[in-house]
Amino acid sequence: MKSRHKRIALIGGGLAAIGLAATLVLNALNSNIAFFVTPTEVAQGKAPQGQIFRIGGMVKEGSIRRDNLTVHFAITDTATAVPVVYTGILPDLFQEGKGAVAQGRINPDGTFTATEVLAKHDENYMPPEAQHAVDQAQKAQKTLKQ
Repeated sequence: MKSRHKRIALIGGGLAAIGLAATLVLNALNSNIAFFVTPTEVAQGKAPQGQIFRIGGMVKEGSIRRDNLTVHFAITDTATAVPVVYTGILPDLFQEGKGAVAQGRINPDGTFTATEVLAKHDENYMPPEAQHAVDQAQKAQKTLKQ
């Protein structure tokens, strides 16, 4: 083989390796991505079925029920509440009326099975996605009342 052919083969092999690496990285990112969905969007059927996503808002007052390590509660954006089931230890700051984000899947019966629950970390903090969802729901309620 001439040196020009060797160089072309080397460049082609390098491009193929870069393409394969990019494909593997994008595939891994795509399988680990978790979209944020509001409780209202879940109620409207806009939640991804069979995929992991995040739901956030406020923990509905009076909704926490404990059964050993399994906790049942509802996440609300003040317009709609979605029942959530989580098995595990909740963060210390998790409580009713405070902001929370849960990651998991929606069941066919409309219950959200969480694999992870995140709670606010200080008096004024709420996850940005959850704050946006609550603000949007409050705006929608105000326009319905008018």
